Amino acid sequence: MPTADSTLDYLRELPRNELAEEIETLVLQRFKSVLLMDDSEDLAFDVSYFDLGLTSLKLIEIRQSLEELLDLSINVNVLFNEPTIAHLVGHLTQAVADSSPQDR
Repeated sequence: MPTADSTLDYLRELPRNELAEEIETLVLQRFKSVLLMDDSEDLAFDVSYFDLGLTSLKLIEIRQSLEELLDLSINVNVLFNEPTIAHLVGHLTQAVADSSPQDR
């Protein structure tokens, strides 16, 4: 598994649209792993985490994994106020873009 520094450096170099795609891939990998899904299975972006079968404990596990990988903090409100993958991807994309020293 890549280190947080190398992953974050790689993501920071990407244009905004590619950044969103890469973060989407990372988030989907984490969710599918926790939900015991195959990579080939589809996962709805606009459905509540809880409707997908996640518990709050599993969601915290995903949060911690993403925080370590992206070297940033994910506010619990982001996870529970609008609990969809689409919202999380948008939030993380913005957070990584904002942490970049260069303008996008």
